[in-house]
Order: sequence, then C-alpha cells, then structure tokens
Amino acid sequence: MVSPQSLGMAWALLPSTRVPARTLAMPRRLHFHRIDRYIGSQLALALLLVTLGFVLLIWLTQSLRFIQIIVAHGLSPLVFIRLTSLLVPSFVATILPITCFIVVLFVYARLGGDRELTIMRGIGLSDFAMARPALAVAAGAVLLGYVLNLGVVPACLGAFRDYQYEIRNQIAAFLLEPGVFTPVAGNITVYVQSRGADNSLRGILIEDGRDPSAPATILARTGHLVVNPAGPVVELQDGSREQIDPKTGRLDMLSFARNELSLAQPAKTSAPEYVDASEAPLGALLHPGADLRSSDRGKWLVEAHRRLTAPLTALSYTLVGLVAVLGGVFRRHGGYMRLATAVGVVTALVALGLGVSNLAARDTRLLPLIWAVALIPGLGAAFLLARQGAPRG
Repeated sequence: MVSPQSLGMAWALLPSTRVPARTLAMPRRLHFHRIDRYIGSQLALALLLVTLGFVLLIWLTQSLRFIQIIVAHGLSPLVFIRLTSLLVPSFVATILPITCFIVVLFVYARLGGDRELTIMRGIGLSDFAMARPALAVAAGAVLLGYVLNLGVVPACLGAFRDYQYEIRNQIAAFLLEPGVFTPVAGNITVYVQSRGADNSLRGILIEDGRDPSAPATILARTGHLVVNPAGPVVELQDGSREQIDPKTGRLDMLSFARNELSLAQPAKTSAPEYVDASEAPLGALLHPGADLRSSDRGKWLVEAHRRLTAPLTALSYTLVGLVAVLGGVFRRHGGYMRLATAVGVVTALVALGLGVSNLAARDTRLLPLIWAVALIPGLGAAFLLARQGAPRG
C-alpha cells in the first residue's frame, strides 16, 4: 500500500505546471500602462481645450482696449493681431497651473462617477498608481511653464512694448485731421487747415507746451508730414515761432524758412531702451543693478523668484485636486464637498501667493515665503495621497 508521504514526494518530482510569476506580471504591467494612456490622453486633450478656451477669453477682454484705437485710425488688422498675439504666452503661463487643477478635478470626478476608478481599484491599482497620468501631465505643464517664464514671455513682452511704442508714433501721424485741434505727444497741440493725400499740410498752428515755463506758438504756411522709424516729423516752411521770455515778459518772434518738429512719444516715458522687470532676463533679475531704487530692487527679486516658482504650482495644484478626487468613497451623486473644498484651497493659495509677492517686494527677507507657498501645499498633498497605499502598478 502506498503511503500518503510517498504520493506527496512523487507529486513533487513531477514537472512543474505552474506559470512563472514573470509571465503573469507582464500582461498586468501592459494592462496598467494601457490605463495610464487612457487617463493621460483624456487629461492632455482636456488641458489643451480648457487652456485654449481661457486664453481666448482673456485675449478677447484684453484686446478691447486696442480695437478702438486701431479701427479709429485705420491701422491694418495685421497690426492688431501681431500686437495682441505677443501677449498670449504670458496668458498661457499665468493660467496653466489653474487649468491643470480644473482638468484633474473634471476628468477624475467623471471617472469616479462612471465607476471606472472603482474597477481600477478592483484590479489592484492604488490611488498613487491612478494618479500617475495626472502627475505626468502636470510635469509636462511644469516644463512648459519654465520655457515660457524663463524665455518666451520676457522676449514677447519686450517686443510688445517696442511694437506698442512704434504704433503710438504712427498714430500721431494719423491723428492730424483738418480743422481740428489735435493733442499729440509731449503737450503739443496741432491744428492744420487742410491736409493733402501726399501728407502735405497747409495753414499750420502748433502750440508747443513741452516747456511749461516758456510755451511757444508756431505758425507756418505749409508743411509736410514725414513718418520715419523714429516717429512722425512735421517739416514746416515759411513760418514763425512766437514765445514770451519768462524773465523779461517780452514777446520774442523768430521767423524761419524751414523747420522741423517731432511728434514722437517722449523718450523719458516710453522709450524702448527702458527695461521693465517683466521683460528682463532671469540673470538681471537675480542681480539687479545698483542704480535701481530699493523698492524696484525688491520688485525685480520677487519677479525672479516668481518665475522660478510659478511653474511648480501646476504640480502642487494637481496634487491638491488628486487628493480631493481620489480620497474617500466615490458616489455617483456625491463627493461635491471634497471638490468644493479643493477649489477653495486652490483659490486661497492663489490669493496667498499674490499677497506674499507684494509683501516680499517691500521686504526681501520674505522671499522664502514665495517658495513655501508654491511647494508646501504640493508636498502635503503628496503625503496624503501616498497614505492611501503604496502603488502596485
């Protein structure tokens, strides 16, 4: 009679029919990667559409102040498109962290309502594993934010100001209408009796108030309007310049056969040589010149740290949204309190970031708070998300 011990030993000697663990793990990994692509594609498409919608909305609201000037003075629509398109990169850099948060809330809340997240948990995915597609999209948004903040946005804002300066000088030429006293740049008022198609002028009266202590009146029979890269210039012929001497009170009159008067914007207020903090490169912001005032130095340092931290908020806001949509039990008609709380938290973080930047501009010792506001919420949200369980995928 065969003993049970003998049967057990014989069974152990038979060739093994078990499937290797690696064979089971490979389809599982492929399955998880397919889920990552499924969620990631929805997040990427939604992020593109939502960001595009917000950019168009902001572009329309900001463009209203340029439409009236361009339409009233007959400038080309291409001028309007080129001028406003230079502001688009700054719009994208500003709203990208917020749109990341909105997209994560929307996509994951929809997946939870359709029980898809419940099924993913059933096949072994942890909360952190389900968050991987959102974190990957957020990482791409961070990289894009750095490209925009450190290179594209400063260059576009500088080009915008230069182009705006050029347009204003061109508009000064279009403003001259016959029979109208037209104020132009630098406290100059121009009146022309008639204007020809070739920009020839007749019956010219100019009130030059650039020097408040000694205003002057210029009269000329004829003239010609010339538009050059430096701005419009009026070439006056057969005229006189009348001015009251502030010391003696006598009227001084100077006749001329030919004279020129520039109608360009004054260089002291709008010259392209002036560099604003938003247009300066990062190196100049971190090491502002000694000629800047203390208040301006604070603004430049705040702008530098803002450029370095603003892209990171896309990851922080995304993690806050993931905690809201992946935490707790999913219900088809529930969970709105968590979503509302997440929206309130991100709104408070945006407001806090603006407040801290204003305070740091006054006292540069508070600059580390800019980093704290950008990083601590994300680290706290990542800790809460990791507590749901270690990823298995």
